[in-house]
Amino acid sequence: MTPVPRQGRYPLRLRRRPVPWRQQPPTWRAARPALIAAALERARARPSGNWYVVGATPGTTGGRPLSRTVAGVEVVLWRDAGGRLVGGPGACPHLGAPLADSPVRCGTLVCHWHGLALDGGAFAGWEPLPVYDDGVLAWVRLDAVGGEAPTRAPVLPARPPLPAALASVWSGVGVCDPEDVIANRLDPWHGAWFHPYSFADLTVVSAPGGGGPEGIEGARGAVGGEGEAGPGDGAGDDDRFVVDVSFRLTGRLVVPVRAEFTAPGPRTVVMRITHGEGAGSVVESHATPLAPDDRGRPRTAVVEAVLAVSGRPGFPAVRRLAPVLRPLMRAAAGRLWRDDLAYAERRRLLRERGTFPG
Repeated sequence: MTPVPRQGRYPLRLRRRPVPWRQQPPTWRAARPALIAAALERARARPSGNWYVVGATPGTTGGRPLSRTVAGVEVVLWRDAGGRLVGGPGACPHLGAPLADSPVRCGTLVCHWHGLALDGGAFAGWEPLPVYDDGVLAWVRLDAVGGEAPTRAPVLPARPPLPAALASVWSGVGVCDPEDVIANRLDPWHGAWFHPYSFADLTVVSAPGGGGPEGIEGARGAVGGEGEAGPGDGAGDDDRFVVDVSFRLTGRLVVPVRAEFTAPGPRTVVMRITHGEGAGSVVESHATPLAPDDRGRPRTAVVEAVLAVSGRPGFPAVRRLAPVLRPLMRAAAGRLWRDDLAYAERRRLLRERGTFPG
């Protein structure tokens, strides 16, 4: 059993003998295509209630609404005069102008084409859509697209309390399907090989079907307690990837942690730090289908929310630096996803050609 990372006196560690990239243990035998495919299929079979992440929850100061084309459906979301999140179709009911280009004034969305005003209620054939604000992300429910039994709210993973967390949201788009994004996140073995600038000393302790050196029973005994999946995670203890990894800050300066990956829904993968520095922190990766591009290829938005927490006394002061830290957090997420989206796009291309392995 590998030692569980603990929070020490200092948050950082100095690696004594860094292993060169080319000399680290190969992980391709453990990263079995069938194992990853099975985890993906279980995730895709979980209910979503027809909820889709649109983006970071909008502020209350007006300006522009939050808009996106979700699975080919234009949607627009904003806050009404009472600060409540509202939303509906993204085309003006008058002559179809894009409401995404229209301003929000005192809680009213004013169409920039002829001035038609919408307060979030039904008007002239424009019908509101169910929306949900979880405090970090904004969701829309599209029953005609999802085709599932609708639920009143999306399936949310367990999160640290928002007042105690430093939250950041990054979003990017790739030419791929949501399943390509989720499959990427259900392959933790590629981390230290494909992202050596961010990860080092990565070991998959356990995976569903015994894909780690100790098997799932060893991971349960090692993690336990604070590492148990929360009530909103929906994947169950038997469907977790448990990983020991060091987040790289500089050449030898790292932050070692133990983390677990779960897929609570068909378009979401959650990484939670269970031991070590920042235990309780969560990274949610959501894959939202968009409209096809001009060549008819599928497009998917990745919306990744990071909720970082720490029990250290100085962390409240760190949270006060959120306006400075959030751009750095988004930049780090963007660097990883530029690489991973390139792979997700390649995965889609190989699937389309019928040449994807496994």
